Amino acid sequence: MKSMQKFTISAVVAGMLFGLGGCAGMSSQDKNTAIGAGAGAIGGAILTGGSGIGTAGGAAVGGIIGHEINK
Repeated sequence: MKSMQKFTISAVVAGMLFGLGGCAGMSSQDKNTAIGAGAGAIGGAILTGGSGIGTAGGAAVGGIIGHEINK
């Protein structure tokens, strides 16, 4: 794995962990959106080789899917 890919994945995971720390007062739908965005960002980063656009696109798609679950 290239060092840029490792950095991107590490940054996304760190951001997810910090972001999930503020989930205590969130609704179930908000939590699903955040989890979906995090998972989508990781998937997008992996599938596009660490591309910033791929990571952001994955986060957007994952967030939308997470938002729509159990609606």
